Amino acid sequence: MSSIRVNPNPLSDLLSALAEVQQQVNTAAEQLASGRRINRPSDDPAGAALVGEILDQSSRVDSFHQSGGTILGQLQIADSTLSSVVTALQRAIALGVQGANGTLSDTNRQAVREELGGIQQQLISLANTSYQGRFIFAGTANTQPYVADSTLTSGVRYDGNNASNQVQIGEQYLSQVNLPGSQLFSSPSADVFQAITDLTNALTANSGIDTAVAKVRSTFDFVTSQRVFYGNAISQIQAQQTSLNNEKVSLSSQENAVAGADPAKVISSLVQDQTARQATLQAIGRVPQYSLFDFLK
Repeated sequence: MSSIRVNPNPLSDLLSALAEVQQQVNTAAEQLASGRRINRPSDDPAGAALVGEILDQSSRVDSFHQSGGTILGQLQIADSTLSSVVTALQRAIALGVQGANGTLSDTNRQAVREELGGIQQQLISLANTSYQGRFIFAGTANTQPYVADSTLTSGVRYDGNNASNQVQIGEQYLSQVNLPGSQLFSSPSADVFQAITDLTNALTANSGIDTAVAKVRSTFDFVTSQRVFYGNAISQIQAQQTSLNNEKVSLSSQENAVAGADPAKVISSLVQDQTARQATLQAIGRVPQYSLFDFLK
């Protein structure tokens, strides 16, 4: 004949059950408040590890996006600067054509030379454009690239180098961010400073002006062709920024799928846990509170 054991002191079991259901209530309330199923590694160790990987990747995407934004700003400044260079060269060409007019007075010719001198200074200033504390046409050097130097025939010296900077803006994406000034403004085949100096000298001598104007036109064409690099680079960076934005959204969706809480499910669980807690409390209230003296009466 089997016997049934009745726990003479169920209070300890009920208190343990109460602690457990209270923890469930607390967990559901926390999930509802945070909107997340995983709030600490112990909630789901495997899920928490996966979330960590997703967040690491998301952090790298943020870093690439920030670098891309900085590069984009630099490229846009460089392109705008070259636009100003092209405009200055156009004005120099117009002045050269004007100066070649045989009817121009000496006073007017002097005014043309003085304006060309101003254009030369403007071009030096433009070639020394900086962005966030770095000269963008100095190659990879961190020094002012162009300085006036009367010992040179062009009157301008290049102190940068011939290299270019590259920045990573994706897992497998390195972007060139600049062209050195030696390629843009003072290459052997197209030196804008030498061209302006030669035009100024031709106007002073009133000889060879047409040839000097043609040389300025040549540098104008060269700078315009080099500017294409910046237009293409800007388009590529903008496309990469869009791709990074899309990747960020995808990673956020993945992280939410792993760690996010279902509000309806959490509310249902919270209601059930609260009901269970109330029932446990009522059961504890019905447990007789006996002591040893009760059995000695």
